[in-house]
Amino acid sequence: MILSDKKAIVTGGSRGIGRAIVKELAKNGCNVVFTDIAFPSGSPDEEAKQILNEVNNPNIKLLGFTANAALAEDAKLTVEFAEKNLGGLNILVNNAGITKDGLLLRMSDEDFSKVIDINLKGVFFYTKAALKPMMSQRYGKIINIASVVGIIGNPGQANYVASKAGVIGMTKSNAKELASRNITVNAIAPGFIQTDMTDKLTEEQKQALLSVVPLKRMGKPEDIAKVVKFLSSEDSDYITGQVFVVDGGMVM
Repeated sequence: MILSDKKAIVTGGSRGIGRAIVKELAKNGCNVVFTDIAFPSGSPDEEAKQILNEVNNPNIKLLGFTANAALAEDAKLTVEFAEKNLGGLNILVNNAGITKDGLLLRMSDEDFSKVIDINLKGVFFYTKAALKPMMSQRYGKIINIASVVGIIGNPGQANYVASKAGVIGMTKSNAKELASRNITVNAIAPGFIQTDMTDKLTEEQKQALLSVVPLKRMGKPEDIAKVVKFLSSEDSDYITGQVFVVDGGMVM
């Protein structure tokens, strides 16, 4: 239980990589508030109950909270909710994100802005909201979920790539700004991870993706969650401003 008595917020935590992160933190003793704009079960309380049953750790608090990462007010309310119900905040995982893919010539202004609002501005809003409790206790761990495409680019994803490249840049800037307050800021850049989105790909599309992955397999959400666990723990206290690429060797 390397995260015993720690308190965390995970945005976009009800499905996919976010859900795996919530479970990994909880399994290691961390109390968690996880957000989403809509929950698969329709209820944040029901979703929390389901995840808690999967984790099988009755000694932790696990709470869902409905929030839109694109709204600054929702970020503030989430932090207030975590402080009130968990008793503080040590860890913030900025995971919420969406895609609105399309060729540049056909991409609408709305689709570009919506991806930036959630994927990039959401990181700004939540990080800013989390600073008050973290700075007052002179301790905090901020982990931003970026993407390998934020490093190498990807056709048809100008909005998504711009958002994730921005997350990487913000990570480095914030790491320098907050180091004096003993707050570390790091990013994880996943490669091809098996999620609901990749499950919809044809076998031909999957093989095309795997052809550029030396390990010849997709990653699992748990592969990302384990790195989040490390960056949330005291084992990473002397690491800040870094981007951990978890991609099976695709980007070298």
